[in-house]
Amino acid sequence: MAAQKGRDLLLKIDSDGVGTFVTVAGLRTRTLGLNAQSVDVTDMESAGEWRELLAGGGIKRASITGAGLFRDAQSDALMRQLFFDGAIRAFQVTIPDFGIIAGPFQITALEFSGRHDGELTFDMALESAGELTFAAV
Repeated sequence: MAAQKGRDLLLKIDSDGVGTFVTVAGLRTRTLGLNAQSVDVTDMESAGEWRELLAGGGIKRASITGAGLFRDAQSDALMRQLFFDGAIRAFQVTIPDFGIIAGPFQITALEFSGRHDGELTFDMALESAGELTFAAV
């Protein structure tokens, strides 16, 4: 497999709540993190006193972070509104030549910054809020 361009890692948001996805505008960086909490079931009878984990017993979660230029696009207004409403909306992350991870997320942080001699930027953080799906491409 050839190396992939970072700009091809896309974050999309369900713009109307019924499955019409648009790319979040202005993003320069984005990160998807997948985590699974482990459940320790070690006891006095564990072989060699090695830690034992319960398969499939933990809580799974995903987080998305991103930063970019504020473009005052449709997606910017939607992200702002979802944040202030505390709403949960469907998002998709497209990983080139790998797959699409999709599901409900809540925006947990939204920051804007700008210098007097520079562009207006934003940072955001999202946390999964339900079951995610993966579809290979």
